[in-house]
Amino acid sequence: MRLTTKGRYAVTAMLDLALHASDGPISLADISERQGISLSYLEQLFAKLRRNDLVRSVRGPGGGYQLNREQHAIDVAEVIDAVNESVDATGCGHSGGGHTGGCQGGSTCLTHHLWCDLSSQIHEFLSQISLADLMARQDVQAVAKRQDREQQTLIDTSLIEAKVSA
Repeated sequence: MRLTTKGRYAVTAMLDLALHASDGPISLADISERQGISLSYLEQLFAKLRRNDLVRSVRGPGGGYQLNREQHAIDVAEVIDAVNESVDATGCGHSGGGHTGGCQGGSTCLTHHLWCDLSSQIHEFLSQISLADLMARQDVQAVAKRQDREQQTLIDTSLIEAKVSA
């Protein structure tokens, strides 16, 4: 399976958004800080997520992004597909649909269809996992709590430093 940073970051950012949905619109800066993803990269990803109706933007003070549907109605495969990322286990860059890749000078290699089938199975697996399913996992909850504590510590430290220097 070949899943690039774009797909992984999109899923991570969407899960962060889902975990913090009760806080109202979430800024990309907050996601960037919690997840260690550059703000400019998140802006590119969220433009694609917005075009695919997975998120909506809220303008103005306190603005940010919100999920456009309930967490249980958004699956991981849909997020990956939205950022034009394919789960492709073939070595030729095409995963099915009758495409023959550059396996052997433009011809299909001996195991091409096996890897296409694997890519389809991975996509099917990821389409069965919703953001709500991920949110319910104890390991995800533990990491989210740790990230929130770390972010709050940074905010508190910044406030203390601002008061001391004032």
